[in-house]
Amino acid sequence: MKADKVRLMELLRELSVRTGQFTLSSGKTSDFYVDVKQTSMNAEGSWLIAALMLDKLRSDVQAVGGLTLGADPIACAIAPIAWMQGRKVHAFIIRKESKGHGTGAYVEGMSNLPAGCKVAIVEDTTTTGGSLFKAVERARAAGLDVVQCLTVVDRQEGAAEFLAEQGLVLEALATRAELLK
Repeated sequence: MKADKVRLMELLRELSVRTGQFTLSSGKTSDFYVDVKQTSMNAEGSWLIAALMLDKLRSDVQAVGGLTLGADPIACAIAPIAWMQGRKVHAFIIRKESKGHGTGAYVEGMSNLPAGCKVAIVEDTTTTGGSLFKAVERARAAGLDVVQCLTVVDRQEGAAEFLAEQGLVLEALATRAELLK
């Protein structure tokens, strides 16, 4: 897996990392931006992220998902790779706003998930942990047992500490420090 991580770092630097002045979803401004979607929607990048996350995924996790749009390509890449490895790990998607029609559900893919099943929340880029924790709360409200939190990039701006206060551990494939080496 070391070679996979090295290659993922190369792709992230090539496709996703930008410097300049940016406003983040948290409202903060930063001189560092990582648009992980550019890597997670690249064929090789998608496979690398899914394989590396699957390697970190607890054996009791039955599904992966997170807030749309950042988590969607990640969760939907992990599921088929897990299946190919003989593991049944489904994907689910958490809406930012409830569906205005039909069931009005925040979580899509629930028919694949037994009540109370263990899930991992995945995210593309984590800054403060607010978005990831919103996904945790919505998953829990849907009756899922959140047992793991994974991100592609931890910007190292307080997310790990915030999630620890909530009793959660953040695991990252890459950090800001690693990407800026």
